[in-house]
Amino acid sequence: MNDNDQNQNKASSIQVITRAAKILRTLREHPKGLSLTQISKEVDLARSTVQRIVAALEQENLVTAASANSGFRLGPEIAKLAGAVHSDLREELRPFLIQLSNMINETVDLSVLDNGKVLFVDQIIAAHPLQATSQPGASFPLHCTANGKAILASLPITEVENLLPSQLKQYTDKTITNRDELLKELETVRKEGVAFSREEHIEGICAAGAVVLDRFGNRSAVSIPLPSTRFYGNEEKLVTALIKTCQTINRHFA
Repeated sequence: MNDNDQNQNKASSIQVITRAAKILRTLREHPKGLSLTQISKEVDLARSTVQRIVAALEQENLVTAASANSGFRLGPEIAKLAGAVHSDLREELRPFLIQLSNMINETVDLSVLDNGKVLFVDQIIAAHPLQATSQPGASFPLHCTANGKAILASLPITEVENLLPSQLKQYTDKTITNRDELLKELETVRKEGVAFSREEHIEGICAAGAVVLDRFGNRSAVSIPLPSTRFYGNEEKLVTALIKTCQTINRHFA
């Protein structure tokens, strides 16, 4: 094989990897799954090309059949790879979370977007008899949690619309169930840089959340969950500490 053939093979291999990455990113934005035809339209590739790449990704468990239709969604291997990234992220961000928790004497959470929900990956628990805690690994809805709304507000509107179900589930009498009303609130979150959940997911529990970006541009949400009795009247203090911490984290990664 001459140098020209080797260069062509190398270019072809790189092109396949690029196309596979594009397909994975597209499926990330459609957690309910897409058919091969839909994927081919999204990534602007021939259906036969998409079928070959998806078949290879499926063998590696990077994509799997979607239960809701005959299409495909991200597979279990993606979660394992993400878990390794989350582990590194936890270790790097933990000192900042501890500092924030000590500053306000409240529990602090770290979470990420995972398959259409917000996934808790770390938590610093403050020494209070009455706590709002969630075990790392637990997942909550996006539309009625502070960390979920903070992540949604940081995403392109088309991705937000794909992530939100047609009917927003009501968890308490304060849950926003109207998509237009939620989208309007997300505009405010984008401007102010902080999201709130005022007893929208769990009655008696409030939270403030904001997004940080790591050095690769991946989003995480830092949030402060606490009983409503300690939230109302203390919003300004909580927001000031949260935004200051998130700015410090962003400078760290920059």
